[in-house]
Amino acid sequence: VQLQASGGGLVQAGGSLRLSCAASGRTFSMNYMGWFRQVPGKEREFVAAIVWSGGSTYYADSVKGRFTISRDNAKNTVYLQMNSLKPEDTAVYYCAARKGSWYGIHPHEYDYWGQGTQVTVSS
Repeated sequence: VQLQASGGGLVQAGGSLRLSCAASGRTFSMNYMGWFRQVPGKEREFVAAIVWSGGSTYYADSVKGRFTISRDNAKNTVYLQMNSLKPEDTAVYYCAARKGSWYGIHPHEYDYWGQGTQVTVSS
């Protein structure tokens, strides 16, 4: 499975961005797709996850109510709509895919990773 993330950029606080993650290859082996983020000097943290086929979603408390994860199976793409962005949302965002039977919140639980995309929120 190959994952290609895109959509990052610079936005003012209160603004919105939509990240995309296009999957290719053996996508039938994936059960969950997730988004993580990382700032320098800190561990990569869970942001959101979605069941690849069924659509159930899961969010970190820090983004609940502001971020929405969705997927378009026809395009093999997962999205992360980020609204009401805050400076503390600034990070490199990564998409990941998991084959396991439950969504994971730890990076080591994911099997495939895309390259990161930088999101910068100015105050």
